[in-house]
Amino acid sequence: MAESGGNLFAPLPDARDGEVFTLLLDRGGVRIERIVSHGQATPEDAPFVQDADEWVVVLRGSGALRIEGQEEVLLSPGDHVFIPGGMRHWVTRTDPGEPTLWLAVHLG
Repeated sequence: MAESGGNLFAPLPDARDGEVFTLLLDRGGVRIERIVSHGQATPEDAPFVQDADEWVVVLRGSGALRIEGQEEVLLSPGDHVFIPGGMRHWVTRTDPGEPTLWLAVHLG
């Protein structure tokens, strides 16, 4: 398990050179991460694929996500997406002008 407390919004790490993943909780088959992006996109030839289901919400900034076989989804603060385990998916863009803050919940 990670820290027992904190604030999701501050301080945000500088993610211009690469996304920053911070484990917030890992307990009982549930893993929660804070992800900070700043202008990144997943390379087409290197999709994310994970065994567990994932639910992700944008808290700040903006981005876009594509799940294999589905249309790209544009995401603004408050927008959330469920990604079934085993599905290839790509972050197709994140805001280049400001950090994009995600909360990801991995189940199982």
